[in-house]
Amino acid sequence: MLALSILGFLAERPMHAYELRQVISDLIGHNRPVSDGALYPALNRLRQAGHLERHADPGSEAPTRQVLRITDSGRAELLRRLSEPKTTEITDGGSFFTLLAFLSRLPQPEQQAAVLRRRLDFLTQPASFFSHSGTPARIKDVDDRYRKGMLIMARAAQRAEQAWLEQTLTELTGGTAGAAEA
Repeated sequence: MLALSILGFLAERPMHAYELRQVISDLIGHNRPVSDGALYPALNRLRQAGHLERHADPGSEAPTRQVLRITDSGRAELLRRLSEPKTTEITDGGSFFTLLAFLSRLPQPEQQAAVLRRRLDFLTQPASFFSHSGTPARIKDVDDRYRKGMLIMARAAQRAEQAWLEQTLTELTGGTAGAAEA
């Protein structure tokens, strides 16, 4: 998701690495802090792949800084990653939110809807933090107050996300939010 974040933010505007680390941290940092040890190798991989280029930007009162820009190849890679997310990018909440942060970059509403449908399909599958042989735990059967709290909060968040996905899919598709049209 770090590469997706890099490409997504640089598609918005060129930035130097420090600024890029700040905006990525603002997006995902509370869950996964972005260290220089992760950022710079990712930037180098993207540069070696031809997805980014670096240019010197002489400052008027500051030393010269290296500014990163996305290339045409990087834009194509961003669109590929957005339109063809891995299963874990759909099923993991933090990864999906990172994907969602840049989904508007996909040019066609149908492409955006296809990604949202995958998430909605995932959310409508029976699942729970505490399941027994694949059967989701029922809140009333959980005795531990904190585990019960986890279930209550997770299910409320899931219902809210499902409602948002259904509404957004209806808007994107002109009234048909169903998964069957994918």
